[in-house]
Amino acid sequence: MAEVVVSEMDREFLALIRSNIRTFLTGAARRHAVEPALLLDIAPQVHEGARPFFPAGITVESFDIDPGSGCTYIGDICRRNDFIADGTFDYVVCTEVLEHTLQPFDAVDEILRILKPGGMLFLSVPFNFRIHGPLPDCWRFTEHGLRALLKNYDILELDQVETAGRPLMPVQYTVVARKR
Repeated sequence: MAEVVVSEMDREFLALIRSNIRTFLTGAARRHAVEPALLLDIAPQVHEGARPFFPAGITVESFDIDPGSGCTYIGDICRRNDFIADGTFDYVVCTEVLEHTLQPFDAVDEILRILKPGGMLFLSVPFNFRIHGPLPDCWRFTEHGLRALLKNYDILELDQVETAGRPLMPVQYTVVARKR
């Protein structure tokens, strides 16, 4: 197999995405988080996850498909996970995950099921970014695709990180959506 060479642009975009996620979660917590609450962090992997961004009165649990992840819950977000009751979580953080799912519409429906009424989803997805792990890396979503994907939510914020010199080709989108 040929060695994968990561371009300087990809390194810059990854740094931009990670920085934007930190800014996004800091702002989302400041504007929307109310204590006490229960938050589910989906697939935090080796990154810092949601915990550093939310106040201590918000309990953070985690969810991943990888049995070796050490997460609170192991399952597939694209399927019904009966071990999590309907309306369990006040908040769900799902950053840079949906592009790795096989059925993103099923994933947002499962998130909707486990959110309490009025619960919030803090979501980010890449758009103008290379294929990356963990594989598979299946999807890129436009603003219009995100609106279709989140049709059963109230979208409160939908922002993008622009690609310099390329209008209509954002690096990343962030979304705050509320369960109706």
